[in-house]
Order: sequence, then C-alpha cells, then structure tokens
Amino acid sequence: MAKKRTYPRSCKLQALELVKTRKKSINEIERDLGITPGLLHKWKARMKADGAEAFPGKGRLKEDEELIRRLKREVEVLRQEREVLKKALAIFSASAEKSTHL
Repeated sequence: MAKKRTYPRSCKLQALELVKTRKKSINEIERDLGITPGLLHKWKARMKADGAEAFPGKGRLKEDEELIRRLKREVEVLRQEREVLKKALAIFSASAEKSTHL
C-alpha cells in the first residue's frame, strides 16, 4: 500500500495560484506537479469553503473547530466538578442528619 503524501500549505497555495492563471488545465498542472488526479479540485473546493482558514496544517484545527474542542473539554471538566460537589453535598447532608438524631 502506498504511503499517503502530504503537502505543505504553501505548496497547495502555489498550486492553486497556477490554477487561477489558467495557462494550463487542472489535469495538466496535476501531471506536471506529480499530484494525484483530482486533488487540485479538492483543494480548490476547500479553499472556496474555508477561505483564509483552509489548510491549517497537520494536527491543527481551524479556529472555530479549535474553539469548539476547547469548550467541549471545559464542559466536561465542569460536569465532573458538579458531580463531585453533588457527592460531597450528599455526604455532608447524611452526616448532618446523623448528628441531629443523636
């Protein structure tokens, strides 16, 4: 099985700039650059959809996706803290009831 090739953001932007100049067809540009057929079409669609946030890099998320991920993590921490507080309240309530019955 062939290893998946990755391309840096700068390479993608340069290839898309070649597409904009339209001196050659997309298929010819892909052949010249040694890029998998159809890849420039995917890059072009991604650039159109994401604009300046397209191609954030390996392991990086777009700004809004990073915010969502961070907020989900924060919500989970808050849920865990709430559960600890509920358990502590139950323990202290039980202790208070025992001391008033004596």
